[in-house]
Amino acid sequence: MPKKQKPSPKSKARILIVDDHPIARQGLAQLINEEPDLAVCWQTDSAGAALELIGIDKPDLAIVDVSLRDSSGIELVKNIKAQSAGVPVLVFSMHEESFFAERSLQAGALGYLTKQEPTESILVAIRRILGGDIYLSEQMTNWLLKKAGGNRTGLLQSPVRVLSDRELEMFQLFGQGKSPREIAAGLHLSPKTVETHRANILRKLKLKNAVELVRYACQWNASGH
Repeated sequence: MPKKQKPSPKSKARILIVDDHPIARQGLAQLINEEPDLAVCWQTDSAGAALELIGIDKPDLAIVDVSLRDSSGIELVKNIKAQSAGVPVLVFSMHEESFFAERSLQAGALGYLTKQEPTESILVAIRRILGGDIYLSEQMTNWLLKKAGGNRTGLLQSPVRVLSDRELEMFQLFGQGKSPREIAAGLHLSPKTVETHRANILRKLKLKNAVELVRYACQWNASGH
């Protein structure tokens, strides 16, 4: 359930946190609320609730995790951009920056930060995005510059990169042991649609069957991506 915060002075930037880990969510809220110019207005673990809240109580910034209870954070970023283009988004996740940062930016986020970064980095990222800039680590910025110049390195190469955002979301869920029917129910899709995506994943990753897919997805999830 969304958690409403105490009213804050209008001079403070109002922030929505969307994260499916209660302890991480509460810790982040406490850190932000200690700042004189920042205040958390809402907390939720649901992409659906986040979109409703943004529609009725537009925050100055949304901080979104990649993995959510009812959706992918990447899909939520896309939906926020489509519904409320004026709300900037910072993706804050345990997942590896080298894989998800570029996807986050392509979806419409203005920054990506991993939860392994020092505490002060989240405050730097928040203020930079509120100021209209983009926030990425120095390593990721350098990689994007090299990519733009045509000098690709092996840093971000992975067979899984050929998957679409929706296919990647399902790939991760298969790696969590979810069945096609469970995935369909959780993402509000038909089982047939999930089966179609699974077939595409098998083809793109050159896997023989569903067993190989689950094994590969489990290994990929466990690798810390």
